[in-house]
Amino acid sequence: MTNTTTTRRVPRIALVGDRSPHVRSHVRVPLLLDALAERDGLILDAYWTGTADAAEPDAVRGFDAVWLLPGSPYESEEGALAAVRTAREGRIPFLGTCAGFQHALIEYARGVCGLERAAHAENDPAADEGDLLIAPLACSLVGHEGPVRVAPGSLAERILGAERTTERYHCGYGPDGRHLDALRAHGLRFSGEDEDGQVRIAELPGHPFFLATLFQPELAGDGSRPHPIVRALATAAVERASRMAVA
Repeated sequence: MTNTTTTRRVPRIALVGDRSPHVRSHVRVPLLLDALAERDGLILDAYWTGTADAAEPDAVRGFDAVWLLPGSPYESEEGALAAVRTAREGRIPFLGTCAGFQHALIEYARGVCGLERAAHAENDPAADEGDLLIAPLACSLVGHEGPVRVAPGSLAERILGAERTTERYHCGYGPDGRHLDALRAHGLRFSGEDEDGQVRIAELPGHPFFLATLFQPELAGDGSRPHPIVRALATAAVERASRMAVA
C-alpha cells in the first residue's frame, strides 16, 4: 500500500492598494492577519500589490483571495479595476472596502453592464454628471459610524448572522442611484442599506465569494478580533487553496 501525503498550501491573498502609513486600513490589516492566525487558525500569505502593479496582465490571478483596500484616489484606476475584473471572472474570493466597493461597482458597470463611461467623481471630476456612478456623498461619512440593514438570505446576512449591524466609515463618495437598476438587472445584488435606503453592501450571487462594502470592516474594534467579513474572506481563501491543491 502506498501512503500519499498532501502538502497543505498556505493560501495567498493579494492586498491591492497603494500602501501608506497614513491610511488607517493599511496599518490595521497586518494586525488582523496576525489575529486571524492566532484566534482562528486562518493563516494567510499576504502580498501587498500597488495599483500600478495590479494593472499588469494576470497580476492577481494566482492568488486565493483579493482584497481591494481603501486609499483613493488610487495611483492607477486601471489597476484597481483590473484586480476586480480578474477576481470576478476568475472566481477568486474578493472583498472591496470603501474605495474598493466604489471601484467594484465601476468595474461591474463597465465590464458587465456595458456602461463604458461609468465614472468616479474623485478620479474624473470633469465627467458628465449623467455618467457618474460614484459621486460625492451629500453628507460625508468620514469618521462616521452608523447602522446597516442587511437583506435576509444574502451572503452578507449569512456572514454577519444578523439583519442589522453598526459599521464604521471613512469616505466622502458613494453610489449615485441613477445607474443602480442597470447593475441589478445584470445580476449584482445590493444586500445592505443605511437607514435612508442608500446602498452600503454589494455582492455577486453565484460567485464563490464576491462582497463589497462602503463601510470598512477592517476598522472594527481594536484589530484583535477580526470582523466577520474579514474572517469570511480568509475562510474563502483557505477553501479555494484546498480545492486547488486537489484539482
